[in-house]
Amino acid sequence: MRVAVIGGGVIGVSTAYYLAEAGHEVAVIERYGNVAQEASFGNLDLMGPAAIRPWAMPGTPGRIMSMLFRPESPMSFSARLEPAMWRWLRRSISECGVQRFKQNQQRLQRLAGYSQELMQHLVQKHELDFQQRSGVLMMFRTARELEQAHPLMEMLGEFGCRHELLDIEAARLLEPALSTHTAFHSALFMPDDWAGNCPLFVRQLKTQAQERGVEFHFNSEVQAIRPEIGGVSLQMEGRTVDADAVVVAAGSDSARLLKGIGISLPLYSVKVYSASTAIQEYELAPKVSVFDDTYRVALTRLGKRIRIAGCAELGSSNFDLHQKAINTLVKVGDDWFPNAANYRTASFWCGPTAMLPEGVPLLGTTRYSNVFINAGHGAGSWALAAGSGKMIADIMSNHRPEIDTDGLTLTRYGDRMR
Repeated sequence: MRVAVIGGGVIGVSTAYYLAEAGHEVAVIERYGNVAQEASFGNLDLMGPAAIRPWAMPGTPGRIMSMLFRPESPMSFSARLEPAMWRWLRRSISECGVQRFKQNQQRLQRLAGYSQELMQHLVQKHELDFQQRSGVLMMFRTARELEQAHPLMEMLGEFGCRHELLDIEAARLLEPALSTHTAFHSALFMPDDWAGNCPLFVRQLKTQAQERGVEFHFNSEVQAIRPEIGGVSLQMEGRTVDADAVVVAAGSDSARLLKGIGISLPLYSVKVYSASTAIQEYELAPKVSVFDDTYRVALTRLGKRIRIAGCAELGSSNFDLHQKAINTLVKVGDDWFPNAANYRTASFWCGPTAMLPEGVPLLGTTRYSNVFINAGHGAGSWALAAGSGKMIADIMSNHRPEIDTDGLTLTRYGDRMR
């Protein structure tokens, strides 16, 4: 089958790889000049529970409100009053109850665990090296944060994920470079979680996909999708591309493309941030990756650099850097590893990522037999990419997916979405 994959991020490239592995003729259509130029470029760089926790969780509304007028915050808002933003926020807040959070986290954990197994296989099979390292330390600044993380720790146990709650002394013993000037309550160590360079991984997987016959068409933006009997046409500026089927993995552009064929989803484009800076004092740089639970920011050592990623800005339609987000990234670096690098002179980046209110992606079929969706992964897309791509390839090849798809498909929104 000839398959067009719209989107050259980690989700699209992973999908193309597994489709080619299944024997399909695949073309990736990407609006930028290379892979991993948008959300995948600013990914959290983590693979595991810290990366895939939905924003909609117990305590999030109160935490955001308490930080709304501070110079640093995990979430910021533009001055633009956008109805779509408020609708998305209302739906997201409705997902913050304990039971809803547990359900959403269980769905994410199921997919993330599967993805991690596939990633390990990819690394071994192709001898990939994308500056990966194991071990993630989730920092809780207060007892309240630890209490709110209890549902997560319960699920880690249910899924057999190794984790250890550390007191202050044990956390500093594990990571001696932690600043002694920043107070915290405890830390959760997840030894099997990974961190690495997501854009580098995507470029390496692109090479493997090309060796399997996948074609990449860059600087090509799809204007519209036209499902037809026996195939699908992609309308682009000045030309049309025909295929037997299409996978919409276009990140923040997925909602527009799907709306054009009558599928309206609560996908909202959120601006995410990252910063990269050279290490100045290697002995004072982190040995394991750190996730700051207060600010929802990850700090990772990648070769000779430190990368900080996180924060979300709502209501913005441009790529201007918001000072509050920059302040937050700098604060997290200064709080935990102040002498490792100069975070104020870092290279800052922001870009859009598509999020659903419940934080769980959508995979699989639509009301059209030749249009498939693989979207809504949010800032933790790398942790879910391999599993999502393999599931789509299995579904399109008429194979039963290797994990339960319950809650991951359009059926969770009812028949009206299909």
